[in-house]
Amino acid sequence: MSAVPPLPQPVHALDFGPLAALVARIFPDSAAALDCEPMPGGASTRRYFRVRLARGTAVAMFVPDGAKPEEVAKEGAAPNRWPFLEVQDLLASRGVDVPAVYGENTARGWVLLEDLGDDTLAAFLAAHPDRKLELYSRAVADLVVAQRALAALPHGSVVASRVFDADLLLSELHHFREWGVEARGLLLPPHTRARFDALAERLARTIASYSRGFVHRDYQSRNLMVRPGGSLCWIDFQDALLGPRVYDLVALLNDSYQVFERAFVEARLDEYAHAAALGADGRAALGREFDLVTVQRKLKDAGRFVFIDRVKGNGAFLKFVEPTMAKVRSSLARLSDDEDMRELSQMLSHLYPG
Repeated sequence: MSAVPPLPQPVHALDFGPLAALVARIFPDSAAALDCEPMPGGASTRRYFRVRLARGTAVAMFVPDGAKPEEVAKEGAAPNRWPFLEVQDLLASRGVDVPAVYGENTARGWVLLEDLGDDTLAAFLAAHPDRKLELYSRAVADLVVAQRALAALPHGSVVASRVFDADLLLSELHHFREWGVEARGLLLPPHTRARFDALAERLARTIASYSRGFVHRDYQSRNLMVRPGGSLCWIDFQDALLGPRVYDLVALLNDSYQVFERAFVEARLDEYAHAAALGADGRAALGREFDLVTVQRKLKDAGRFVFIDRVKGNGAFLKFVEPTMAKVRSSLARLSDDEDMRELSQMLSHLYPG
């Protein structure tokens, strides 16, 4: 087996020594020389490597922000427990399919995980579009089951310590204004800026008033892995928090990376309402909440894609800005009975005419 191959310039200086030691401890029958290769990553600073073992493979995750050199210097210091690991434990204990954790050295920034392959839901559907109905119905059903299982959280859970409150929701809307509007040279006149801020504040307060439960926060096609039997495994759940029941539905069914017919989305919302025993009135409320949260979430996403380009130098997400704004326009059209949403629609029509 070869040594570690040349790697792209890292965001954070990588020390593969702790990873090699971790692999040797967990898989002592593997070769002495660490054999790994970089895997594609997303928009975060986390980096992933596929590690070849004597039998099979594993995935090494390096988290720059997780490494704490001051802890390394303390002999015998307790390892820094990451939210990813705490949430993984919680989800696994409640029956949610998540990657197995083989070993960890969080003080050095490394975790060794089950290798789920390369079939994200997005990648799998690109090759098997005929499976879309089956897999999205499964994703909705899995979400209902998980929300029930996670209705009560253990005392001191990191999930319960973080909430989609009005301040966080509003900050994400301002993120859109800053990056999705102003950074693109579309400066708002003072009066329009004041109106946008007022609309954003009322929208944030409305969404924050919804009852809260477990939220994955990014439950979409790039964060669900398709196992060989067709079941779905959750990843990228480290930012889980408490928020509205529809938030993960919005991430899933108004995914910026996918295109759905409206009838497909409505059918999946029907499935959710039936599985959650919402009834006719509950289903109507669900649809309205879904559209309001879509406006907030997708505006944030559009701004984030520009931010990733301007600040992180990654322009790969810019092509999703317009499809994302199209989802905002679609939801605003269904909310035309709301004066605030009508005004926001008019405002955005000048910035993103479509």
